[in-house]
Amino acid sequence: MSTLQQEHAKIEQLAHQSADEIEVMAGREREALQGWVPTLATDAEVREALEKAFDYRGDITITRKDGSQVEGYLFDRRTGSTLENSLVRVMPSNGSPKLNIAYSDIAALAFTGRDTAAGKTFEAWVKKYWEKKAAGEKNIQIEPEKLD
Repeated sequence: MSTLQQEHAKIEQLAHQSADEIEVMAGREREALQGWVPTLATDAEVREALEKAFDYRGDITITRKDGSQVEGYLFDRRTGSTLENSLVRVMPSNGSPKLNIAYSDIAALAFTGRDTAAGKTFEAWVKKYWEKKAAGEKNIQIEPEKLD
């Protein structure tokens, strides 16, 4: 929680910027992960790859150490002190019930599905809006694209 002094300093800082500068702040750079097959040689690499998989908005394929594969959407992860105590939760793309998979059971990971969030920035939405407005369209609505 910020103090009154911190809030006052932030207001002073923003007072010297235009509304346009404040409205569009720098976002986080997204990595192009589609098709990536990370190396999982160390515990740190496993943890980092699964964090990226959690942020990914497409299907991934997990190959377990027993050779079985699970393709689906990684919707949750629970990190513990060891790989055995950590797990990911996956909704398989074939409609099977949700699975819990321990980090320690994962032999390989691949970002196999299309990243549904790629190119879906607010700036892209605004650009489409202004293109339609410049073309003279009325009642402009930008509909979300249909998912596969």
